Amino acid sequence: MKKVVIIGCGDIGRRVGKILLAQGKSVLATAKTAERAAELQQLGFQAIIGNFDYQEDAPTVPVHGKQVFYFMPPQGGGKSDYRMLNFCRKLAPDNVPSKLVYISTSGVYGNCGGAMVTEETLINPQTARAMRRASAESQLQEHAQKLGFELVILRVTGIYGPGRLPVARIMQGHPVLLPEDASFTNRIHTFDLVQVCLAAMERGEGGDIFNVCDGQESSMTDYFLAVADLYQLPRPKQISMAEAEKEMNPLMLSYQKESRRMSNKKMLDKLGIKLQCPTLAVGLKVSKEEQ
Repeated sequence: MKKVVIIGCGDIGRRVGKILLAQGKSVLATAKTAERAAELQQLGFQAIIGNFDYQEDAPTVPVHGKQVFYFMPPQGGGKSDYRMLNFCRKLAPDNVPSKLVYISTSGVYGNCGGAMVTEETLINPQTARAMRRASAESQLQEHAQKLGFELVILRVTGIYGPGRLPVARIMQGHPVLLPEDASFTNRIHTFDLVQVCLAAMERGEGGDIFNVCDGQESSMTDYFLAVADLYQLPRPKQISMAEAEKEMNPLMLSYQKESRRMSNKKMLDKLGIKLQCPTLAVGLKVSKEEQ
């Protein structure tokens, strides 16, 4: 039985893992606590417990010759991904994956002023969270070259889907930008991200980088208004960028200050992806149906 390893098994990892199990594969996943490990085992996964925040607690995950999905996000602070550092420290000539698919973020491109972004666009991370992702990419690229495993990087845009919609934020009255002040943002539905991950492992080649999005041009304002309408909630208050500087959550404001239009052509063509949710309208409908 072919074994696949998932590092960081949250929502996406569990969805990917369930499909792999249905394909007859064995899945080993990491868990931070014994409680989370028990939850994974109930799903049919094997589990290994470890905390990658600290070098002394990071487990040696047996990845030799195996396919690895790395879904674990960086820790909350700093400009380097220390969790990735602690994972990579345990890689060695006798513990090398055959192939690793890493979920990064489109944030590594920084603010592109609404310009179209392809995989050839140079990265320019401008926030600490994006710098942590760029750090993770760099660490993996260095180890892939040194140890000789295939690495595929997915630069993923805003993920939405069941359990991931901003319903609570809308109900709490968080504002959005006026349409004329709102920047271009990009999204990918959970269902489509899962199929992209699996296709990247199957058809991606070592060194490949893919922008992962549905290709629909819109803004965060469009997104929040569409969710409010879907759930028949009052639409969020719309404010100017100047007002947002005073009123908006700093993290949300940082997203609003970056504008990108992501090209998904390489993802569609090379990975042979047919999107289940090519538009926000379709994606929101199926999200509500599953919740």
